[in-house]
Amino acid sequence: MKKVRGLLGACAMLLCGVVSAQVKDMPGGPRVNQLNLSEGVTQIARDVAWLHWFMLIVCLVIFVAVFGVMFYSIWAHRKSRGAKAATFHEHLGVEVAWTVIPFIIVIAMALPATRTVVAMKDTSGADITVKVTGYQWKWGYEYIDGPAAGVKFLSNLATPRAQIEGKEPRGPLYLMEVDNPLVVPVGKKIRISVTGGDVIHSWMVPDLAVKQDAIPGFIRSVWFRAEKVGEYRGQCAELCGKDHAFMPIVVKVVSEQDYASWSAEQKKLLAAAADDPNKEWSAADLIARGEKVYAANCVACHQGSGKGVVGAFPALDGSKIVLGPKADNIQILLKGKPGTAMAAFGGQLNDVEIASVITFSRASWSNAGKGQDPVVSPADVKAAR
Repeated sequence: MKKVRGLLGACAMLLCGVVSAQVKDMPGGPRVNQLNLSEGVTQIARDVAWLHWFMLIVCLVIFVAVFGVMFYSIWAHRKSRGAKAATFHEHLGVEVAWTVIPFIIVIAMALPATRTVVAMKDTSGADITVKVTGYQWKWGYEYIDGPAAGVKFLSNLATPRAQIEGKEPRGPLYLMEVDNPLVVPVGKKIRISVTGGDVIHSWMVPDLAVKQDAIPGFIRSVWFRAEKVGEYRGQCAELCGKDHAFMPIVVKVVSEQDYASWSAEQKKLLAAAADDPNKEWSAADLIARGEKVYAANCVACHQGSGKGVVGAFPALDGSKIVLGPKADNIQILLKGKPGTAMAAFGGQLNDVEIASVITFSRASWSNAGKGQDPVVSPADVKAAR
């Protein structure tokens, strides 16, 4: 029996060693066996880490002092040693001590904490402002000023569905990689203005010491100044629905020169991809464009086959809305459906994108040739807004 237990123990240790060898620290993300806060790459992050240890040590000292006195009193003044309780009811020294000492401790803890919190909320004098919008389940970024002013895009999870479903081995950046990271220059104060497009989300990047709730109808700002080039990863920290675990955040910090080059490239791409809603689009062009829009925004919920997910997302293949009047189809894309997981895409997609994805869904799967108004033009969407 001892030999069996020994063999099982050796196997368990070997298995743990193999697993530890396979799992490595994620660049800009969590580390293997990480127990402490991230060191971070901003002054605020270092201040937060210092506060964490300061508060922990103060609490530990108080714990040891209070319980030490308590246990000593129980041991030294126990009845078996003939100890008798004092009969006094008040003692000025004790009253003053247990009032003044906690007050001093609270002030000593509150001053550095308040200074750090005030610094975290001081978004004045920012070099670049980025509007961040949380959607189910992706992030939208829009550069308000600076070299990239006017650039906006959506940032989606880049981990393949095959890895999520267990059909392929998990990659080193599993669930923490995106197709379009937020790009910012090193050493610059970046103001992040956060809001929500549907439900409450939370934009959190531990290495930058940033966490701000994204509340629909409100814009709340926070800032950071990264001191080191690299990629830093975070996640939505608010339970926001079915795919809450699948909306990571990646902030790519680059040099000023690289940021200027990236900004220029993004503006060129934006200009090249600009859609003219007044242009006459053919059905074939709309379907081709709609297929790309569907793959980027709809396939995770409604599936590539259009069959949806039973009990969660309705099928588009054979849907009464998709096969019905185009006005109803346009409205549900623009405004969503309250009380369901169907988000409003009026603020995420332009007129051409909405028109093309509706046309694609009406011409795909078993819907082809069955519904009303098979082609929806961008002008139709523009008029419905």
